[in-house]
Amino acid sequence: MTNRPSLSAARRGLRPLTVMVLAALWVASIGNLALWRGLAALPELGNTRGLLFGLAFALMIGAVHVALSALFAWRWTLKPMLTVVLLAAAAGAYFMLSYGVVIERTMMVNVLLTDSREARELLSWRMAGALLLLGVLPVALLWRTRIAWPTPGRQARNNLFTVVAGLAVAVAAMGLSFQDLSATMRNHTQLRYLINPLNSFYAIAILGQQPIQRNGAAVLPLGEDAHVAPRPADARPPLVLLVVGETARSDHFGLNGYARDTTPELAARGVVSLRNAWSCGTNTAASVPCMFSPLGRVAFNERQDNTEGLADVLQHAGYAVLWLDNQAGGCKGVCDRVPTVDDQALQTPGLCDAEGECLDEVMLNGLDERIAQLPFDRRARGVVVFMHQMGSHGPAYYKRSPKAFKKFEPECTTNALQQCSREQVVNAYDNTIVYTDHVLASDIDWLKAHETNWAPALMYLSDHGESLGENNLYLHGLPYRFAPDVQKHIPWIFWLSPQFQQQSGITQACLGKLRDEKVSQDDYFHTVLGLLGVATRVYQPARDMGVMCRAAG
Repeated sequence: MTNRPSLSAARRGLRPLTVMVLAALWVASIGNLALWRGLAALPELGNTRGLLFGLAFALMIGAVHVALSALFAWRWTLKPMLTVVLLAAAAGAYFMLSYGVVIERTMMVNVLLTDSREARELLSWRMAGALLLLGVLPVALLWRTRIAWPTPGRQARNNLFTVVAGLAVAVAAMGLSFQDLSATMRNHTQLRYLINPLNSFYAIAILGQQPIQRNGAAVLPLGEDAHVAPRPADARPPLVLLVVGETARSDHFGLNGYARDTTPELAARGVVSLRNAWSCGTNTAASVPCMFSPLGRVAFNERQDNTEGLADVLQHAGYAVLWLDNQAGGCKGVCDRVPTVDDQALQTPGLCDAEGECLDEVMLNGLDERIAQLPFDRRARGVVVFMHQMGSHGPAYYKRSPKAFKKFEPECTTNALQQCSREQVVNAYDNTIVYTDHVLASDIDWLKAHETNWAPALMYLSDHGESLGENNLYLHGLPYRFAPDVQKHIPWIFWLSPQFQQQSGITQACLGKLRDEKVSQDDYFHTVLGLLGVATRVYQPARDMGVMCRAAG
């Protein structure tokens, strides 16, 4: 008599452990191609010992995945959990292989703060194909697979055994390769952020412990004692444009010695360009809040509370403050308490496309009228306008410059930078610098037209730099401690009208002496306060680049 429960293995389905092992093998091999590429590039691992280390490392990763999967190995949770793992592995593999990025906390912050327009720029048929092959296909196979589930009690015992066995295998693999593993992770720290998709899940966990916003949503006051010293009766109120650039590299500015003349208009206007300036982050979400803080990079990253920033302190001092934002991603919280004009309010025919993205020139459009709407008593003390540019935001560099400023051809006309030659990528990027040069020169010309009634000045610096294919790295956002210099070395430019120089005691000639001195965004907050004559307890003269000029005067 045939025993009906004894059906064929195919009809019963695969055991849960088999499914977990197959998924772990896929993730540890194909899902971690970026890691294996990184290891293969290390000279010290280019031998048989290196191959054995790689195999042991892969075994360790796979065993950890199996152990973690066993925690969710129940009838209604295993497939959904493995779906998340497989899709996360596919997405991580694509971005790490395509752009050379790593995934850690700051990169996860970028992902969470990315708006829909920025996200669309990353979409391509190449990305769709990669996600389909690496993620959707294995997920479809997973859901078509029948799993033979034992009784809940037996599955609980199996899960416990799997967790213990998986961790034991991982520890054994680590022990066999410990010397090479410890040396590699110590000497090449960035590789730990390539372990996919554990890197993404770890980054999310760390973000939960160290959130983007410290101390919940509370924002503590800063510089409420700020004030401006009385001026002579014949002094003109300052009119200052503080331009926050986007993704501009110092070494691609002609002013700073770049072989291409990307900044002819600024050179003609006699600006001062600091050639040794550095950011305090490698992405906007890190750099902008940091530079608007009085703390400096190290203290800012270790802070326990959120506080107000530079824009708030200037407002406390009585200045009329206005923030113009040409980025859908916004100001990362630094403009939340001052008058703001966002990218939607800037929409102007001829300067904005159908998707709502505008060229940076749009921020000058109607600026006089916007300033006139600010409180009269504040305008009488002075006006400070922050301009947050679209600048050289990638990967669609070709969108950031109008046709008249495409000086270097051919340029890359896709957001899939890997499909273009490096020359085309650099051409598209350099065209954004040419356009930025024009925008800043136009800002200066606008300021010059207001010299009769105001004491105008402009200061420009970028939030961070950019990788353009060097060592197969693109874009930005690598952890600061091992990010290449091109992601941290930024342009910093001053233009001061004669009236502003006379009233502030800070001359361009004096600032020019700092041309090759190392400065950083740690100095930004205090330098702005010094330029505008703001006194407050949070001001630190040692971080004010203009203090030596006033002393000399």
